[in-house]
Amino acid sequence: MFDFHARVPKEELDNRLAALRAKLQETDPEWSFVLICDKINLYYLTGTVQQAALTITPDEAILWVRRSLERAQQESYFADIRPMRSYRTLAEHFQHMPSCVYLEAKNATLDWLNMVQSRLPFDSWKSIHPVIDSLRARKSAYEIECLRKAGEILADVTERFMPTILREGMSESELCGETFLELLRQGSMGICRYNQSMGEDAAGMAGFSESTLAPLAFDGPDGCIGTCVSVQAMGSPTRYLKKGDLVMLDQGSGILGYHSDKTVVYFYGKLDEHPQADRIRHAYDVCARIEAWAASQLKPGAIPEEIYEKALEMLPEEYHKGFMSGAKFLGHSIGLAMDEAPVLAKSFREPIEEGMIFAIEPKIALDGIGMVGSENTYLVTANGGESLSGHILPLTEIE
Repeated sequence: MFDFHARVPKEELDNRLAALRAKLQETDPEWSFVLICDKINLYYLTGTVQQAALTITPDEAILWVRRSLERAQQESYFADIRPMRSYRTLAEHFQHMPSCVYLEAKNATLDWLNMVQSRLPFDSWKSIHPVIDSLRARKSAYEIECLRKAGEILADVTERFMPTILREGMSESELCGETFLELLRQGSMGICRYNQSMGEDAAGMAGFSESTLAPLAFDGPDGCIGTCVSVQAMGSPTRYLKKGDLVMLDQGSGILGYHSDKTVVYFYGKLDEHPQADRIRHAYDVCARIEAWAASQLKPGAIPEEIYEKALEMLPEEYHKGFMSGAKFLGHSIGLAMDEAPVLAKSFREPIEEGMIFAIEPKIALDGIGMVGSENTYLVTANGGESLSGHILPLTEIE
């Protein structure tokens, strides 16, 4: 049985800390101080998510916890965990701050920066994100095991369970909620985390036909009416399933912090009775072919930008406008966040490495009809991408 509450192994934490220090030494031999506060990076480096601050120097690494010290000590194998009243505690320990420190520039607010700098009087800062992002991009055997389990659960819910619950009159939000509940029953962690500030997701997104064309503020290819004007997720509680609808579900599953991502599209009824049946079938098949080809290219040494550009060459002219609903990518790395780097897109020219994980999601918006496409999560291997989330399905009719 998989242990859904297992602690991150001590060896894993030790290796990550050592890799961080080694990478900093390689890129900036003069580095002397790193401050980590983001909960995802705290979990990656310490194995616990608390109101805390992690300080790293060449000689020591301390997790300072405001709340809850007891839980942090129960959950984490991190070597040095201490109580923290406030950032004054850090100031008392670090009485001689270096002039330049490393911070999480993507997550820091001006209020936070001003407060920290008033306690720890450094003169300037650099972003630690390029270093941490490069480490998080390559998954260890432990991380791959978590991602594989998350993918197995997601495949079962979307490929086996979901077709059995589709019924005329159910709402988009009901479909999203019922599949989400099944994910929880099977052990999924029940939340999806994002790096983008507009990322907001617990139960994924479900949509019927034209609903999937509603544009999102989030930089993604899907569309969704949402539960209300202020929430662009899950689906509408007043758009009900009827015969002749395309049914799209884009959902994530997570195990011990690690995500898998998958999209399925079904047709509710007889596709041949739809006036645009040939167009729907052709566009869907184009997406399936692009996904299968792109997955085959996920080998060490491949260039993300080249995969993206060659995929565009495979796209018939008639679908250029609706491809990815205008989003300029084909797939994204995934791990402790749904939207990690590198991305299968222009300007990403660093070679792919074995152990990276990508979600490939070619999708086409068909005006007046809805969204078609597919998505699975793939592990980079010497033989190409290995799907961790099931199959590229044919466009299946559910009656």
